Amino acid sequence: MDFSPTQEQRQIREMVAEFVDEEVVPRAAEIDETDEFPWDLVDEMADLGLMGMPIPEEYGGAGLDYHSYAMALEEVSRGSGGLGTIVAAHISLACNMIYEFGDEAQKETYLTPLAEGSEIGAFALSEAGAGSDVPAMDTTAEPVDGGDAYLVNGGKLWISNGSVADTVVLFAKTDPDAGNKGISSFVVRPEEDDGFHVEGTEHKLGDKGCPTAELRFDDMRLPADRLLGDEGRGFVHALKTLNGGRITIAARGVGIAQAALDEALRYAQDREQFDRPISDFQAIQHKLADMDTKTEAARLLMHRAADKKMRGETFVKEAAQAKLYASEVSREVANEGIQIHGGYGYTKDFPVERFYRDAKLNEIYEGTSEVLRNTIADQLLD
Repeated sequence: MDFSPTQEQRQIREMVAEFVDEEVVPRAAEIDETDEFPWDLVDEMADLGLMGMPIPEEYGGAGLDYHSYAMALEEVSRGSGGLGTIVAAHISLACNMIYEFGDEAQKETYLTPLAEGSEIGAFALSEAGAGSDVPAMDTTAEPVDGGDAYLVNGGKLWISNGSVADTVVLFAKTDPDAGNKGISSFVVRPEEDDGFHVEGTEHKLGDKGCPTAELRFDDMRLPADRLLGDEGRGFVHALKTLNGGRITIAARGVGIAQAALDEALRYAQDREQFDRPISDFQAIQHKLADMDTKTEAARLLMHRAADKKMRGETFVKEAAQAKLYASEVSREVANEGIQIHGGYGYTKDFPVERFYRDAKLNEIYEGTSEVLRNTIADQLLD
């Protein structure tokens, strides 16, 4: 098992790291302060081919392998956790749903502009009463006009990119009495589909710059050709897509942890107490050693899951482990970064408090840590 990057993977990582250091890091505090969607940075990433990284070139993507994609997303998240979520929700959820389950016409029409980065995607699954319990959703899609269309009613909550998306992948019940076998997935075009409403966006602890929207659908009519795959397969589509998405949330966690480590290391070498840098003290050295070890371990779990995905092997447990561990490590490393900074770490004069706020979300979205532990146990006991 060799996870040494190829020359191409190193070049991709270096290219993205250079972009992040030059364009994202200097803007990160501003994005966090204003909580505005960074359209200019997204456009620049589109020009670099970063908005469709793992999608084949024939559909407008860059055709990168999943190791390269995870590395790149790690670097983006190192610069800004919110930007990392924008890219992950756009690619891992919206793009991958259409790529995996859409027909050729849907891929050409909806996937290509997403992968090229000329349009933004979102993934509308969660509801106020249906988070981890997906089948509890209330949104319905009733067949009308003899099956030529669907009438959608309901609402969604916690939708990343939801207020700015050009294409939204939506999950709704086509058979409310069939449990998880009655859920289907659809392509929605907010600008074209009457009855699509953005109710507002959340004021969040962190993850700023990525709008988290509440959506409402009032008699929204969708043509039948917007259905992804077969009716009743939406629950399976969601699980498969989220499984792959967990690798990229692990990458977001690793990126934030690396940013916190880098800042703590820099500060510890600059900050002097008792006539010497605090990095000379064993207590600080041990913190830094643990932070680095945890970050490296999370990175390896991430690449192990990516490797299994690329090989076409089952990776449910590995993706859950990578996401679980990287999520908790990102919070732990960010917390220690604040501790090393002391009082300064609790202020906005230094970025470590932002890393902590951004890291916490990793433990909640795309599978809470509690649900992931259930998933891992289920795989062990199967």
